[in-house]
Amino acid sequence: MLAAAAGGVAAATLATPAWAHVEVAADKPQAGARDVTLTFTGEAESDSGGIASERVVLPAGMTPSDVRLKKAPKGWKLTPGSDGFTVAGPALKIGEDAVWAVTVAQLPTNSTTLSFKTLETYSDGQISRWIEIPQDGQPEPDNPAPTLKVKAAAAPATSSPAPSPAVSSAPPTAASSAPAAAQDLADDSSGSGGTGLWVTVGIVAAIAVAAVALLMVRQRRGRP
Repeated sequence: MLAAAAGGVAAATLATPAWAHVEVAADKPQAGARDVTLTFTGEAESDSGGIASERVVLPAGMTPSDVRLKKAPKGWKLTPGSDGFTVAGPALKIGEDAVWAVTVAQLPTNSTTLSFKTLETYSDGQISRWIEIPQDGQPEPDNPAPTLKVKAAAAPATSSPAPSPAVSSAPPTAASSAPAAAQDLADDSSGSGGTGLWVTVGIVAAIAVAAVALLMVRQRRGRP
């Protein structure tokens, strides 16, 4: 009897599907990183059907429009949804893992733990729901969502303010005082030029008067 019981337990163990997960990894595991490639691996767990699709729910801070398919099983395509995306195509062979990769525009900047709830559908209709969020300090749940740990976002670069131009307290140089000196010189020359003009006019007038007087004297002497 003991041998029969042991054989039954062994048969039941062999018939139970292997415990599997969906895992995710990033080539740039840092919050706020741009153009990041996320690679997912869906481990096959069904012995009666192959994986046919993987539906992924994006964490907060990521949108379906920022996701592009980079790699997937042959014939699989990406279809965006309201809260994530689905990659699907011809069913894989029974026992074959599904491996696909997407490129995201940017990882969220305010979180270092990103969980991607995933529904894994097989060709026989079976659905594995990897949707439970692991909690720090708690045992791993039965159906954990693929979770990515990333480093904190890089601190923004700060630029020091440009130094303000120094104000010189030195007295004005000869070059800077030259315009004022030139103006004073112009004013002086203008004044002296005015005085000289009047002197010249007086001399010319005196000569004219003398010439007229001399002409009148000569005319008087020439009369009979």
